[in-house]
Amino acid sequence: MEGFNNIYKGKTVLVTGHTGFKGSWLSIWLKELGARVIGYALYTKTVRDNFVLSELNEKIIDIRGDLRNTIRLERVFEKYKPQIVFHLAAQPLVRLSYEVPKETYDVNVMGTLNVLECIRKSNSTRIGIMITSDKCYENKEQLWGYRENDFLGGYDPYSSSKGCAELLIASYRSSFMNPINYEHHGKSIASVRTGNVIGGGDWAEDRIIPDCIRALEANKPIKIRSPRSIRPWQHVLEPLAGYLQLTQKMLENPIMYCEAWNFGPYFESIITVKELVEKVIKLYGYGEIKDVSISEEPHEARLLNLDISKTVFKLGWKPKFNIDDVLQLTVDWYKRYKKENVYNLCLEQIEKYNSQCLRDN
Repeated sequence: MEGFNNIYKGKTVLVTGHTGFKGSWLSIWLKELGARVIGYALYTKTVRDNFVLSELNEKIIDIRGDLRNTIRLERVFEKYKPQIVFHLAAQPLVRLSYEVPKETYDVNVMGTLNVLECIRKSNSTRIGIMITSDKCYENKEQLWGYRENDFLGGYDPYSSSKGCAELLIASYRSSFMNPINYEHHGKSIASVRTGNVIGGGDWAEDRIIPDCIRALEANKPIKIRSPRSIRPWQHVLEPLAGYLQLTQKMLENPIMYCEAWNFGPYFESIITVKELVEKVIKLYGYGEIKDVSISEEPHEARLLNLDISKTVFKLGWKPKFNIDDVLQLTVDWYKRYKKENVYNLCLEQIEKYNSQCLRDN
């Protein structure tokens, strides 16, 4: 598989959180681009996770480790000497953050600090792509999208932890990896903020697509808590392509692109939870919705949107799929995963994305 000017071929790339949903797809893509992929993460949550079904542990260097274990993380950097780091490992759920707030901050803030320290001390690492979230912004439930220079914040512990991580990344860039002094330190770091990512292989609790598939496979109604909440839905391959393209740009010009970037869909793909579930049911062929929303639920933002203008014009990245394309690919994966080779299924969908890129160009 080719792409991104073949810059990943032969490169050693560390992916934290490689056992997770986005991390597993990214690891597959990197491997197919010719990278030597090192994965550092906790164990998977279920035996149906994309990482497990694609048998990634046999295809990359697979390491179990906690971000909070600084000694183990440092040893990974020392042993494998990654040139590029994609930091995805996190406590990723809003509702869970109310139950485990300290763990959420420990992992999302201090874990990010540990990765940044390893990058700072490493003689081999040149690029760091730090994945945070669209929820890092101070959400005022406004209709227009948030830009990269808008205020950071967060009502719930998860969102707040991502805002804190962004401040931390910016501080390290200013203090230790300032582009002004690039000739001295030789490092470039960027943060990336992504909307609600969906796709095959996600079985996390408390996420709408996995909730839909579990209900449909069990012939039960799909329970939705916040039917009117509006989200910027996008297929997992969209932001991952953005991360890969950003890294390519940073390798070519490490001073120009080391900043924050939004990756989200076009406005037409920003729909309500209920609309999303209705489309899933139509594609799956059967199912029904059960509204289980109650007023005592923990606070979650009802409206969130990203402004991707900077990414489109400065980076040259833009979404390739509309919401119907996104859901077609997603539902197709879940319809086929039980009977087919999952690694090849993922490759097929990556190739579909690449083909769409070629058509658009």
